[in-house]
Amino acid sequence: MTARPASSALPLASAVYEGVVRHRRMAPHPHAFEYRMAQLYLDLDEIDQVFAQHWLWSSERRNLAQFRRSDYLGPSSMPLAEAVRQRVEQATGHRPVGPIRLLTHMRYFGVAFNPVSFYYCFAEDGETLVAILAEITNTPWKERHSYVLPIETAQHHGRALHWRFPKTFHVSPFMPMDREYDWRFTTPASDLLVHMDVLRDDQREFDATLTLQRRPLSRASLARVLWRYPLMTTQVVGAIHWQALRLWLKGNPVHDHPDTSRGS
Repeated sequence: MTARPASSALPLASAVYEGVVRHRRMAPHPHAFEYRMAQLYLDLDEIDQVFAQHWLWSSERRNLAQFRRSDYLGPSSMPLAEAVRQRVEQATGHRPVGPIRLLTHMRYFGVAFNPVSFYYCFAEDGETLVAILAEITNTPWKERHSYVLPIETAQHHGRALHWRFPKTFHVSPFMPMDREYDWRFTTPASDLLVHMDVLRDDQREFDATLTLQRRPLSRASLARVLWRYPLMTTQVVGAIHWQALRLWLKGNPVHDHPDTSRGS
């Protein structure tokens, strides 16, 4: 696909999503927290138009808020949309041909960290979702791993798309490998939901929920993100370590990185 021309009268598919992320641990020692947050929902064909909206937002050039290609999937020499299409095709045998829209944190004040970014892959009509790619970065190792979720394999529960599959990547020292995931998504619209359960023998040990509301992308909405969440990624990193300390103080066991899966 080619980028949309700047003169196009069509509204941008890109948007700002703002809301709450919540984590709950049920075992062995309960723990819960939630934070307000904002993320950019970036159509990868609209990068130039999006970052022309506000002078404090840039793609590649250093700025208070920056999109940097090397922060994401695949080699930085390859366009990100192409890397996503290749990964989905590798996993499913089918290559997405429509827009790729990325839900993520930008790099703020030079700090980049996304525990998970979601790539919503659409058919050529730009409305029919065909796959979701979840790109996970673990802590403290900063390794990346991606799960591809084809829509054709999802169970449908109302608006929600539902997948269940084995955990194959070590995400946190406080979560062992022998677990299953149960993930639910809604297609991004006026609101957006992502819910992830971690299961042991069909019993939920942990869940994470992302509940966001859409704001049209504009100069004002980008300014609002910088005003309300200027250190978003720094806060994410700080919160991960603070909550890890609280988990440890409560007596939750620490699990070593399984070297056999390192880099998988």
